[in-house]
Amino acid sequence: MEEETAAKSLKNKEKSKQKFLHAVEKILHTKGFSGLKVNDIARTAGLDKKLIYNYFGGKDGLIDEYIRSQDFWSNVKSESGGSLVNDGGKKFSKAMLLSQFDYIFKNKNIQKILLWGLVENRKSLKKLASDREENGARLFESITDPYFEENAKRYRAIIALLISGIYYLDIYANTNDCTFCGLDLKSVAGRSEIENAISFLIDKTYE
Repeated sequence: MEEETAAKSLKNKEKSKQKFLHAVEKILHTKGFSGLKVNDIARTAGLDKKLIYNYFGGKDGLIDEYIRSQDFWSNVKSESGGSLVNDGGKKFSKAMLLSQFDYIFKNKNIQKILLWGLVENRKSLKKLASDREENGARLFESITDPYFEENAKRYRAIIALLISGIYYLDIYANTNDCTFCGLDLKSVAGRSEIENAISFLIDKTYE
């Protein structure tokens, strides 16, 4: 009976946490970061604001968890298996970059978070960047560094340019109506050209 009660309590807690996270997302979408007030978050979630402190330690903890949940690279996990070892992470790198290109384009809130990180000195955004770097370092060290050996840093530099380019192009596509280098980044044809270019550059890097 006690176990059943504890399980139910945990389930309710997780449901409430998700409601708070969804509330943050909704407010970000409608009002921006300035609208993220404790009372407004609680009202949007339909829950007591005290739970924000109980579950997240406060508003900052809630926002931090939301940011982490949205960040693409902080949630990438390398898969174990022969393909990563046999090709030095080529398929994995290509798949992750192409997935990121699609994910950032479709996720308006992560675009806002990326822009927020460029203009505001916020502890949670620094932590996000640090966590992203740590996760990336594990991927590099376990997959690509052993493959490229003395050229490992050059590979990292190429990936840095590709990731930052993807960030910029996706944000640009959603904030401008004009083309970029003659490509319509909102169209299937234009985005296919960028995807083909990403695949081409990864292929050439491994060659």
